[in-house]
Amino acid sequence: MFATPVPARLTPPRLRHLALRSTMMLGVLGVATAAATARAEPSPALDRVSISVGAFSADPRINIGADTQFGRIDAPESKQSHTTIPRIKADLLIGDRHGLAFDYYRYDKSYTPSLTGDTIINGQPVTGTATANADLKLDLAKLAYKWWLGSGNDTFGIGLGAAYYHASLNGTATGIVNGETATARDSIGEHAFAPLLEVGWRHAFTPDLRMYAEASGIKKNGGRINGHIYGGNIGVEWFPFKNIGFVADYGISKIKLHRDSERDADLNVRLTGPSAYVKVRF
Repeated sequence: MFATPVPARLTPPRLRHLALRSTMMLGVLGVATAAATARAEPSPALDRVSISVGAFSADPRINIGADTQFGRIDAPESKQSHTTIPRIKADLLIGDRHGLAFDYYRYDKSYTPSLTGDTIINGQPVTGTATANADLKLDLAKLAYKWWLGSGNDTFGIGLGAAYYHASLNGTATGIVNGETATARDSIGEHAFAPLLEVGWRHAFTPDLRMYAEASGIKKNGGRINGHIYGGNIGVEWFPFKNIGFVADYGISKIKLHRDSERDADLNVRLTGPSAYVKVRF
């Protein structure tokens, strides 16, 4: 006959060891689960999705030099009249620390400088100084992928992306040639893409009252067109309604471009002034 097996009995030390191992395993499992499912709340200074529409009220300072089909034309720095430039911005938060930022504005105003240098109209040198009646258009669009550092009331952002800019000048030059008034018309225009770097800081006094500071740099080397575009601004956001608010800031943009081709051209533009927006967030 076979002896009936006797069930193994756990001694107190083995029982305590097994209980300890089980507790440790449950703890590790709990930590792993929490780590896998935990999601840090984004900073109250950021919105999941936002769109800002408004205008940049700028004081432009412009300097242009270009080789035209009629000869070289140089315009000294000209302080244009105060102008309003439409502007649109959009931000999208991906997760809690990443996002996309878009910014676009267009300067499209008349430009009436006095022309100096070796100004030539219809193949003949101008006697004295000529004048121009022109239209200057400048488009600037920026798209950046941003990393946000910090999840409290203060957050710092670093953005990398690309910028597109297009500049054109269409106009008429008038001057005295051989004792008579002569007129010439010409048009120049260039566009290019360039790498973009952005940095920013945002602070939330409350979820409905915030301030921010931003700076960006665009640098283009090589090719037919090169130069740089720098900008920065500081502002305040206020949301009297849950999803609709108002933004006011003060900023500066400095644009310096050079076209290196058979007909060289230089464009220097500085825009400074306040901006105001209506901002919608979701």
